[in-house]
Amino acid sequence: MTKINTFLPGVLVSLIVAILSINISNILPGNLIGASVLALLIGMAFNPLISRYPFFVNGFTFTSKKVLKFSIVLMGSSLSFVQVIQVGRISLIVMIFTLLTAFGLGYILGKLFNMDWRLTSLLSAGTGICGGSAIAAIAPVINSKDSQIAYAISATFVFDILMVILFPIMGAYFKMSDLGFGLWAGTSVNDTSSVVAAGYAFSDIAGNYAVIVKLTRTLSIVPIVIIFSIVNNIVEKRKNTSIENTKDRLNLTTIFPYFILFFLLVVGIKSSGLISSSLSLKLSTMSKFLMVMSLGAIGLKTDVNKLKGAGPLPMVHGFLISSAVVIVSFIVQSILGQL
Repeated sequence: MTKINTFLPGVLVSLIVAILSINISNILPGNLIGASVLALLIGMAFNPLISRYPFFVNGFTFTSKKVLKFSIVLMGSSLSFVQVIQVGRISLIVMIFTLLTAFGLGYILGKLFNMDWRLTSLLSAGTGICGGSAIAAIAPVINSKDSQIAYAISATFVFDILMVILFPIMGAYFKMSDLGFGLWAGTSVNDTSSVVAAGYAFSDIAGNYAVIVKLTRTLSIVPIVIIFSIVNNIVEKRKNTSIENTKDRLNLTTIFPYFILFFLLVVGIKSSGLISSSLSLKLSTMSKFLMVMSLGAIGLKTDVNKLKGAGPLPMVHGFLISSAVVIVSFIVQSILGQL
């Protein structure tokens, strides 16, 4: 009971921030700002006040780590391997190119800007996969700082706001088909709420395609998290040992992010049809709520001054790779004749 009491204050505050964020997001027209982003921003706004009371820390840490992983596992209830087949080879081809662009260009720019590789990876994941969900999934396996998580989500959020406004305009200008626009938005826009806003602003059919593509894109979290788990292990060992010894000591059983196995298990159960549509909706809603809670806790732990200390280059980094992903997706679709 004593241990629970040490977590309870921070968990309750995170819960309040989540409820507040969801209600504000629902009031905003077209869900322009997702509840996850709002929770992060509200949390950071209250950090100077809440940080004066250390008894909140344990609860914030528990929510931002344990609850976060559980929310990722539950997210599998909204996905299905069948979706990958339904969406087809075209969307998968486009996704391969956008992922290579996000992580390849992200790595190059990170080196050029002399950025911490963890922040670079979070920005690339947020852009290439699915915004806050991907950032949240990768952050624990590479031991990212809360300030890096907050910065990465903030950067992807700024770009998403621009895309929600500009995508429907550009789609109309290029006279894109509903399928073409849905594929473009689903592979280029980051956060799910922004994909929905941009897709349905073009047409209902385009919105439906965009959501399906976006959910399929989310499945790439699995291999990316595993890869970064291995990369982080190698980086950590190189701090204390030679490269040769690092290769010898690499042990996948000790570094594998096991919460991803549970995520895959839930996706598999959903794919088999054992999870009904109504239960899937409930679990998905719970997942989103817990994700909002987790990001609220991260915000409450984040000192805004540390974000300022990172400087403008990470924001430029995020903008450049996001722009590149949009352009690459458009070019690949043009070549494949899907516009």
